[in-house]
Amino acid sequence: QVQLVESGGGLVQAGGSLRLSCAASGRTFSLTAMGWFRQAPGKEREFVSGISGNDGSAKYADSVKGRYTISRDNAKNTVYLQMNSLKPEDTAVYYCAGDRKYWMVTTTPGEYDYWGQGTQVTVSS
Repeated sequence: QVQLVESGGGLVQAGGSLRLSCAASGRTFSLTAMGWFRQAPGKEREFVSGISGNDGSAKYADSVKGRYTISRDNAKNTVYLQMNSLKPEDTAVYYCAGDRKYWMVTTTPGEYDYWGQGTQVTVSS
């Protein structure tokens, strides 16, 4: 079992930046692909970004490409999401997720085995 704890959410003005962190415990971190998802009120949970466990390959949703950067520090069992040039439409609860298929990045929420509790990101206009 893996426990995931997100932090770093908050309120920011449009154009600002935030960095989310997700600390993992309970499983060899490098054998877990990590993803970030978000869910806005009344909308389905959507893939934001993910990073593989072995070679650090990353994927991004088109809506965040060029603005968000995902990274991981296997020594600290932590994955990060640097979010720049934030827009009001980025407002959502952001979730960290782990996938035992560490060699790949999947974009489907149902493929992930572990989830954090979420952290709220609010971008004001």
